Amino acid sequence: MQMEKKTALLIVEDDLELRRQLRWALEDDFNVFEASSAEEALSVLMSEFIDIVTLDISLGTSQDDRSGMELLRHIQETYPEVKVIMVTGHSERELAIEAIGCGAIDYYEKPIDLPEFRIVLQRAAYVQSLEKENRRLARLLAEQSQLERIIGNSPQMLEVFDVIKKVAPTDATVLITGESGTGKELVARALHSLSPRQQGPFVAINCGAIPDTLLESELFGHEKGAFTGAHARKLGKFEIANGGTIFLDEIAELSPSLQVKILRFLESRSFERVGGNETIRVNVRFIAATNRKLEENIHDGSFREDLYYRLSVIQIHLPPLRDRGDDIVLLANHFLRLYNQQFKKRIWGFSDSCVQIMKRYRWPGNVRELENRVKRAVILSSNKYLSPEDMGFGSAQGTPKYDGGLRAALDEVEKRMVEHALSLYDGNISKASAFLKVSRAHLYDLLKKHGLERQNFRKGKFCETN
Repeated sequence: MQMEKKTALLIVEDDLELRRQLRWALEDDFNVFEASSAEEALSVLMSEFIDIVTLDISLGTSQDDRSGMELLRHIQETYPEVKVIMVTGHSERELAIEAIGCGAIDYYEKPIDLPEFRIVLQRAAYVQSLEKENRRLARLLAEQSQLERIIGNSPQMLEVFDVIKKVAPTDATVLITGESGTGKELVARALHSLSPRQQGPFVAINCGAIPDTLLESELFGHEKGAFTGAHARKLGKFEIANGGTIFLDEIAELSPSLQVKILRFLESRSFERVGGNETIRVNVRFIAATNRKLEENIHDGSFREDLYYRLSVIQIHLPPLRDRGDDIVLLANHFLRLYNQQFKKRIWGFSDSCVQIMKRYRWPGNVRELENRVKRAVILSSNKYLSPEDMGFGSAQGTPKYDGGLRAALDEVEKRMVEHALSLYDGNISKASAFLKVSRAHLYDLLKKHGLERQNFRKGKFCETN
């Protein structure tokens, strides 16, 4: 059985004899540390986890040392969880009451009666233990609240949760990878909310959604007159995120020149606004995300290798929904509860045939697609159980509806043929184009047209219900 850890007590007292008497009397009940001056006390506080400090209020009679009141204020600012008991003389009672107002938990007048003093210490230890337990429970509650937003019980997602818990308390740079719609921003927000920076700002920016000519100004800000239309100074996202976390999604979309600037920022945590000469330093945690395989981008020269290694100190990969097994139904039921409540509906669940199709479907849009399908079904359906048709599947075999006429039907068949060929040949463009009897260039055009990414088809065979 593990022994209960003793409460750590620091006795700050310049009277050597009194200090030794207190240590001798209290060391059976407490893990006792000693300091004869404020400087010694600060050294102990920096190197040990102290729970309670008994502090002589008349400390610091020499000009070189801090007074007891100064040390109290420093402890309250730097170690707010530490409980401080002021030890005073009879003539110092007013000063002791002032110390209570500054944050001391109690005060005790000399001469010290050891049994009575021990009770004061035990009371402080009890309060400190309650607050410590409250902080622990608050952390667990915050952790549970944040992680509950990322639904999943599959082994892959449990591993993701474990990494988030370990990495969140640090300031390590994190690269989140995974297909579009897998929930990369949710993971970034969880890392921020479970970190010591949780009270600071969380600033997210999608690098692929802003033209390259404007992105530099968005990230770093600009000075008045830096370019046409710059009528005033503008703070960039990095300045706005100071003290918190900045999240750059789709970082593979950065131009080579911006990649250099981001690399410099990661190395120095400093930058200049567009059109400015002042070097600005900020304290931010950096998280990035991409749906690309950056190793391939490095190989073709579109992404800097040194930037990749700066970004991927810690890498978290989110698996595609099709590989998450029973998480599909778990997520579907979560979204059903969410939108039942939002739209005042009372849909009880999914039909058996609908569940089977959802499990077989490839989900190219991942969690985002599942959420949108459930949301649409809840809004439009009058059934107690959502059917395949409600979810946008045309039949129990999973044939989609073609509400847009012949052209939409032909486009859907074309898309499914491309998906089938890519899955059949594990994303190999040459073999897939030969199977479809089209050129490689034409196949690339079809991928772009239907919003497909060949790397999504490199595992296993394509499910015919897609």
